[in-house]
Formats: sequence, C-alpha cells, structure tokens
Amino acid sequence: MIEARHLRVLRAVAASGSFSAAARELGCTQPAVSQQMKALEGSVGTPLLVRTGREMRLTEAGEALVRHAGGILAGLTAAEEEVAAIAGLRAGRVRLVSFPSGSSTLVPTALAALRAAHPGTRVSLEEAEPPRSVELLRAGDCDVALAFRYEGAAGAEEWDDLAVRPLLTDRLVGLVPERHRLAGADSMAIADLAGEPWIAGCPRCRGQLVEACASAGFTPRIDFATDDYPAVVGLVGAGLGVAVLPQLAVESVRPRGARTVALEPAVRREIVALTLPDLAQVPTVAATLDELERAGAR
Repeated sequence: MIEARHLRVLRAVAASGSFSAAARELGCTQPAVSQQMKALEGSVGTPLLVRTGREMRLTEAGEALVRHAGGILAGLTAAEEEVAAIAGLRAGRVRLVSFPSGSSTLVPTALAALRAAHPGTRVSLEEAEPPRSVELLRAGDCDVALAFRYEGAAGAEEWDDLAVRPLLTDRLVGLVPERHRLAGADSMAIADLAGEPWIAGCPRCRGQLVEACASAGFTPRIDFATDDYPAVVGLVGAGLGVAVLPQLAVESVRPRGARTVALEPAVRREIVALTLPDLAQVPTVAATLDELERAGAR
C-alpha cells in the first residue's frame, strides 16, 4: 500500500535532486528520507531512484509515480478538508424520514434552528409512518427516523438495536363536530362515543383505536378511514363522524367545524427520533437530533 507521507518524500527528492536537500525541505533527517524511500520502493516492488555519482535520477516507474503523486496528494487534501468541514458542521447532509404530523410540527422548527446554527448542513425530508420509517433507517435509506409507539402497546423491544432520542409524549384527544352533544365537555371517556360513526386514521392509529374501544367494551363502527389527518378533521367537521387523534396531529390542522375534547383516562403515544448507534456519533446527525429534541420540548 502506498502511503501519502512516502509520496510527499518522493516528490521532495525528485524536486531537489538529493536525500539531503529533501530532508532540509521536509524538516527531517537524511536517514529518515532514505528509510521512507526504501519503504516506498518495497511497497511498489520496483526501484524508483537511481544514484549516478552525486546526483539522483528517477527511474521510469519513479517518474510515473511522481506524475500521479500531485493528483493523489491534492485529492487527499481535498478529502481531509471536506471531512474536517463535516466534522465541524460546516458541511454535511442528513436524510430525515418523518410521519406527517411530525413533518408539520416538530420538523420545521428543528430544521429552521439547524439551518441557522449550521447553514452548510443539507437536510432532505421524506414522509413515512412507522414501521416503514424504521425499515428505511435499518436499510440505510435514511439517517434519522421520527417514529411513535403507544403506551402499553406490544413490541416495546422493536427499537432495542437503535439509538432512541425521546422527544415528547403526545396525548390523544377526541374530535367531534361542533354541534355534537359533547362538543363543550371538558373531558370524555372513549366509551361515551360507543354508538357513533367513526373516522379512523393511519393503520397503526387505527389499530390503537380498535384496541382502546375494545378495552372500553365496544367495537367502533368505522365509516371512513384515511391516512390524511386534514381529511379526518374535515370529515368530522362535516358531521360525518367522530375521531380520536394525537394532539400533535390536531395542532397541524385548523379544525374547522370540529371541537377537541380531552380523553379520560388519558391515552398517550411516545414520539422519538431514531438513528443507528454509529450514526448517532456523526456531528450532523447529532445536531439534528438535538434540534428535534429542543423542538419537542417547546
């Protein structure tokens, strides 16, 4: 393997014409230069220099290596500078995947703060609900994934191999038409909506709704199902049913014609940012996690 330090010595010897002159240029001893040249010739398996009297000239192989050495060393310098820029957060990129209500609430605040602090960092955003977002992270298709899981739900160990950054705890709220009998209530139990038509959200939220209703002793009659939270709010506002949504989702939509009511007992979901353990040490990823955590604390 050719080492960069050996290439620098070769270039100095070729430019100066002797080991002693190269040593003075490099700030080292003549034996050190000789030793490094021997090591380089051993690496490439052929002589690079020929001594003729007091002078030293390059062999054909030496000339070829010197010709390439400039480009190689320039490329290494550029790579070192780029890595240093990334390590110093002057450059770099982060691929972020988030579920929709996170994209419209946590992500904008976090990315605005990240850009202000580190304008050279580039962030791309893609939307996916868990578990798809977690699959993308494990497959190497993103660097940070926003995800959630409900309290008491099975599969708590599903993130054991990942670095988990808790962001906030999100409560579910009831959503009813503004003329509904419970629209002005301070709180309600999910069983109070047992006989209502329901509008359900994403598959994971839909599963949680069915489980919560089963615990309350009934099966919800789901008339509409959609992954789009504004559509859920619009259907409720039009009087077509009731829904239970995360508070974060309601914050991202103006609920025209609908009212939110607190659920008792509370139903919560944990919002987290996930990354691979090795990626957690990358400065740009660590800075993104920090800003997401600050956004969740607001």
